[in-house]
Amino acid sequence: MRAKSRRKIEMGQRVLEFIRQNPDLGPGFATATARLKERLERARQLAQQQLDGRSEVSAATARKKDLRRTMLHAHLDHLTSVAQVAAAEDPELAQKFSFPADARTYLSFRAAASSMAAEAESRKDLLLKHGLSEDVLSGLMTSLDQFETAVEQGSAGRLTRVGATAELVTVADEVVQVVKVMNGLVRLKFASQPNVLAAWESASSVFATPKAEEQPAPGTTPPVTGGGEVRPAA
Repeated sequence: MRAKSRRKIEMGQRVLEFIRQNPDLGPGFATATARLKERLERARQLAQQQLDGRSEVSAATARKKDLRRTMLHAHLDHLTSVAQVAAAEDPELAQKFSFPADARTYLSFRAAASSMAAEAESRKDLLLKHGLSEDVLSGLMTSLDQFETAVEQGSAGRLTRVGATAELVTVADEVVQVVKVMNGLVRLKFASQPNVLAAWESASSVFATPKAEEQPAPGTTPPVTGGGEVRPAA
């Protein structure tokens, strides 16, 4: 969750606690309270979606890394070694089964590995004569399918996270709008109770992120800075 959105959501939660402690706010307050609860619940759901999406991306990345390592050091290494032996019969094989050194991204790796697998399948009879293991070739095909699944999982997780993050911005702004609606009602209700109004102002304020401290010039004393700025939401 973005820091700005998080601060607004946290403000809404404080306001909800204020309402619990001061329940007698009149019937006109009920609609705004229900809206606030609904928006905070939606924010909770979106935060979970963000977390789930992030977990999906992390799991997919780890899976792609493991599969890539296995394919490089087992399946593709075996194909390359067999092709070098078979090159005595077909000189083109050595070049066709040379894994490109610049295939560092997952996209380029998938393309290169798929190309080698397809080439091995088309030259299987010749490669079998020179030591190709069919189990290794079939294992490579299976690993490539699993790699594709991991790519799709990562893309889906990323979309989930991005979508939840974008909607959270909207929901956080809606929380602020609801609190603004509440503000006048609270101030009228507790006009003669400054202690309650002070509690409301504290609950309904959005705390800004403290500005980054500037580096002092050599030989000077750094300035003393305070906490984040408090901005009333209402």
